[in-house]
Amino acid sequence: MLLSPPTCPPTEIDTVLADQGFAVLGAHDLGELLGEPAVVLARWRPFWDDLPPDRYLKDGGRYRRRRHGCFIVEGEHVELQPHRPHWQPIEYNALHGGIERHFEPLPDALVTDPLWARFLMVGAARASALKGVQPWYVEAHLFRIDTTDGIGRPTPEGAHRDGVDLVGVTLISREAIKGGETRVFAAEGREGLRFTLAEPFATLWLDDERVIHESTPIQPLQPGGSGYRDTLVLTYRASGFQGPAA
Repeated sequence: MLLSPPTCPPTEIDTVLADQGFAVLGAHDLGELLGEPAVVLARWRPFWDDLPPDRYLKDGGRYRRRRHGCFIVEGEHVELQPHRPHWQPIEYNALHGGIERHFEPLPDALVTDPLWARFLMVGAARASALKGVQPWYVEAHLFRIDTTDGIGRPTPEGAHRDGVDLVGVTLISREAIKGGETRVFAAEGREGLRFTLAEPFATLWLDDERVIHESTPIQPLQPGGSGYRDTLVLTYRASGFQGPAA
């Protein structure tokens, strides 16, 4: 049985995020913020069918595919940045931190879709409400976690923070899998909550300073079968993109 996420209406999203460190919108309410029904985002789904394998998994797995892109969002201005490697400090990602990871860029057809810029601005508005109005340095990750190895790990690094200000996780699709439960814990304290993002385009926002998060492994629904979980992950950071110290 899947545990439903504690969704809130769009009018309360910033208050809930500030109060508890995370907030979830259902697809319909996300559409209200976008000014378009979220169902139109279904035209993005084919992009997840063309993700190259992640060559950096230190557990030797073959279960993760991804693409990556960087943007600066300032108000209603969204600017694609020159392609760059993804980097995290070891303090935030003990498994894959401290190295430059080079992933293929996002598809042009996605980046130029009018709803793409609007989507990034919706997250930036949450970040500004939480941390103050300013330019936001955004990294976008398209992920597919599949059951190629019999089990797929959405967060092989375990429960973690990302070293940013705001994290957004949007479920694109779940196909023929079990697991993939989201767990959110207070960074300081024992409070926690678990639930499953099951509705396409339901979106979770996390105050990365206050909470840690993880997603549990996935397995195929049928023995010997196959399945996958597709997500769009956006991270917002106020002081520039993360990178190794000069």
